[in-house]
Amino acid sequence: MSVNYESRYAIGPNETKALDTAALRANFLIENVFVDDSIQLVYSHFDRYIAGGAKPVNKPLSLETIDELKATYFLERRELGMINVGGAGKVAVDGQVYDLGFKEALYVGKGHEKVVFSSDDAQNPAKFYLNSAPAHHAYPTQKVTKAEADVVELGSLETANHRTINKLLVNSVIETCQLQMGMTELKTGSVWNTMPAHTHDRRMEVYFYFEVPEGQAVSHYMGQPEETRHIWMQNEQAVISPPWSIHAGAGTSNYTFIWGMAGENLDYDDMDRRAINELK
Repeated sequence: MSVNYESRYAIGPNETKALDTAALRANFLIENVFVDDSIQLVYSHFDRYIAGGAKPVNKPLSLETIDELKATYFLERRELGMINVGGAGKVAVDGQVYDLGFKEALYVGKGHEKVVFSSDDAQNPAKFYLNSAPAHHAYPTQKVTKAEADVVELGSLETANHRTINKLLVNSVIETCQLQMGMTELKTGSVWNTMPAHTHDRRMEVYFYFEVPEGQAVSHYMGQPEETRHIWMQNEQAVISPPWSIHAGAGTSNYTFIWGMAGENLDYDDMDRRAINELK
């Protein structure tokens, strides 16, 4: 079996306050997103969200169901989003093949029984970063390129947060049930993401950091605005952000990250913003 997974229970802000560094990382950090010839998944009890990665090198990889779903196939009651952060690859959805290049996205609707990942070149394998959420309706499978994204530019070099937000799998671009995904690219000289910070109690989120230069790292901030914590993250790692938590980060260099979220609504601007001087 090429699918490996672990389950993470949801915990609240009071419990999180008591965690040491190791326990904080064990509950929220996803360290090994990509493993050669394997699909790695983490099933979070926050909104039943699944995050992980597929890295086909020497063979195609099939997205098989996992015990937590109690389903005959993975997408029986789920939708799936992905962004390729590696070499060129292919995704076969019930026999329909989609070519995905670097930073291209694919949405796969509920009800598709067979999803298979492959790389065009084993020397430069594809790395499919995956997010999945429960779905109540089947929407069409659709590829989205950066050229088709809803693009927003925010921040400035003066505040070290000049960034481009590429909304890829969002309701201003395609139809989904509750899953949304996009990619934020920081400009050279900028290091802060999602600042000023916010929470949205109606949705949870997962951040995946990549294009972090060798020898550099990102400090991801989480927790209630009045009780923040941080997790140091390396290249190609992900972190779970509960609905009650802020999600922001600062790197020792510029970088790129993918955000994925699901929950109560599809309103991208549903945010409870907090002023920078309110954070503690």
